[in-house]
Amino acid sequence: MVLLNLRDIHLAFGGPPLLEGVNLQIRRGERVCLLGRNGAGKSTLLALVAGELAADAGTVERRRGLKIAFLPQELPPEMDGTVLETVLAGLGPAGERMARVQKLSRLVQTAGNDAVLAELLLLQQQIEEVGGWQLLQVVDQVLTRLKLEGDAKIESLSGGVKRRVLLARALVGEPDLLLLDEPTNHLDIESIQWLEDYLLRSHLTLLFITHDRVFLKALATRIVELERGCLFDFACDYETFLLRREAQLQAEEKAWARFDRKLAEEEVWIRQGIKARRTRNEGRVRALQQMREERRQRRARSGTARLLLEEARRSGRVVIEAEGLGFSFGGQTLIRDFSTTVLRGDRVGIIGPNGVGKTTLLKLLLGRLSPCKGRVKLGTRLDIVYFDQFREQLDPELTVQQNLSGDQDTVTVGERQCHVYGYLQNFLFTPDRARTPVHILSGGERNRLLLAKLFARPANLLVLDEPTNDLDLETLDLLEERLAEYQGTLFLVSHDRDFINRVVTSCLVFEGDGRVGEYVGGYDDWLRQRPVVLADPIPGRNDSPAEERSRPPRERSRKRTFGERQELDGLPRRIDELEAEIAALHLRLADPELYRHQGEQVAGMQQRLVAIEEELEGAFARWEELDGIETS
Repeated sequence: MVLLNLRDIHLAFGGPPLLEGVNLQIRRGERVCLLGRNGAGKSTLLALVAGELAADAGTVERRRGLKIAFLPQELPPEMDGTVLETVLAGLGPAGERMARVQKLSRLVQTAGNDAVLAELLLLQQQIEEVGGWQLLQVVDQVLTRLKLEGDAKIESLSGGVKRRVLLARALVGEPDLLLLDEPTNHLDIESIQWLEDYLLRSHLTLLFITHDRVFLKALATRIVELERGCLFDFACDYETFLLRREAQLQAEEKAWARFDRKLAEEEVWIRQGIKARRTRNEGRVRALQQMREERRQRRARSGTARLLLEEARRSGRVVIEAEGLGFSFGGQTLIRDFSTTVLRGDRVGIIGPNGVGKTTLLKLLLGRLSPCKGRVKLGTRLDIVYFDQFREQLDPELTVQQNLSGDQDTVTVGERQCHVYGYLQNFLFTPDRARTPVHILSGGERNRLLLAKLFARPANLLVLDEPTNDLDLETLDLLEERLAEYQGTLFLVSHDRDFINRVVTSCLVFEGDGRVGEYVGGYDDWLRQRPVVLADPIPGRNDSPAEERSRPPRERSRKRTFGERQELDGLPRRIDELEAEIAALHLRLADPELYRHQGEQVAGMQQRLVAIEEELEGAFARWEELDGIETS
């Protein structure tokens, strides 16, 4: 079933068209990833699909009654109230009533009022009639997994937490089509993994933008790339997409080269003069004019950033020695008895949930924060460059050029002088863009500007705190290459699992209660080495054998019959069979080939999956019931 159809869409904002004859069709059950360079128009396309923008020309066809939820990249300015009230708005009228109940409940507690109490009772009755209270359980689950406090005031939250609130609002409404613009930004690894699992289990239809390659590979059943105003559709996985796109670009370059040779030959011919003006050659003249126009209309592909790291003198062999570090804040222990030695050339990744103290650990190791216990000794000849995740080194009111070089036309890169515009072009800033105030830039452009500012300074200790947010995949790949070539020492804080795997040689991992473990290798290496921790499973994901699941004790009131004993003995086997079938269906539904060649089977498989999950839930309930009966 087609949910959305874009036909011949055109859209421009004064410069080259962002969308030029775009066509896109999305069917129920598809998970479409939209890729493209920073500034290509991906967020604009999502806003157009959501109905927040109108196209200059073309048609947007939505299925009647289509329910769309949209997580934008930029925060709306009008956010207020509590977190719970904001998230409940994603449930539509029922959510609005529940949000109103929250407000009225606070009024009743502070000042009893008969009118308020009467409205509260009426709303509670209306919510009960439409089954709204069951939806509140879904809201609580999403808030818990995204680590949000329902009572917190929106205006007191950081930008990253506000984005998590908007993500929660988009998820709870179970829309027909969910639009996600960089949903993993400001999420820690645990939350990203939960989001992946949630989206796979919910079978929502998705159109999403992401720079997280692991997230992309886990979810996308189809990839579309926005390039030079056009959409290129690839019904394949990410690895195949990379191969096909490279082949497509090579074919395009060859075709352009042939065209340019032909145009050059015709230009030589026309300059011969009188021969070109003969009647029988007028058609050739017109063809040349058409070729000139075609060449003029050609849109070259965006350039590739040139990230050049200026390396400083060699530091001493030992870069940092930390012994018995301890740090507490607000009565909470963030770091407990941590020791490490960092040598020249080490590339260290720091992994942990949001708010656990990763940035604090960095500042302790760099000597910018004094520990409560222990000591830190810095090595000799250190030249440190620090990339902060909040981009506080950029002044939003100044232009790109002023942030880099003040009022000067040149910038010092290492020991040489470069013209500021030439240097900025290495980071894909045109002269016009270089004169733009920073607050107008996209998130990816701000990250590129900060990299440009920092990479101009020689460094033998590079500290990157969340450098990957908002960067497009090509710039991300290039940054990985430069870091791999970097001969100095690196500290990296990131929630991008693939980026960590490709860049670091060891990881410091926050393991709870202020403990920090040290492991050789990247993120996947840590997964293999980490100690086994018994944790509560994610609802809906059953990873442990049925016989090993813990069950709450139940009151024992009667003896189990022979038939009940037989039924109880057979339940673990039946549960395993159901879980195996669910896993097989998940794997099948994640296969892009299913949607391309056997799309008519998707709806039936999804219905079967829902039925099996309901049966599995009933089997667990029956198992607990029978297990609570005495055996003799």
